[in-house]
Amino acid sequence: MGRETRLFKSRETKRREEIGDFLRQLADRIADGRVTLSQGGEDIVLQLPQSLVLEVQVEDEEKGQKGTQHSLELEFKWFDRESGEQAGPLELK
Repeated sequence: MGRETRLFKSRETKRREEIGDFLRQLADRIADGRVTLSQGGEDIVLQLPQSLVLEVQVEDEEKGQKGTQHSLELEFKWFDRESGEQAGPLELK
């Protein structure tokens, strides 16, 4: 296993509409191949290749008295060199 280094992390509470707006802007930047994330004077610029791996995961986690925490996680992965790995298409319905 390789070593993992966290380059950037953000966590904040937003309304659904704000998250939708952020995701639309992110989608446009992904399509352009360049994403810049900025928070508190910290910036990271991502140059994206033509092909990415998209992982979508939905989880429920019991949090004791707080109840069940639900999560929808989107993760994009790529290597410095593109691989030919392909899976079946994910669709939104």
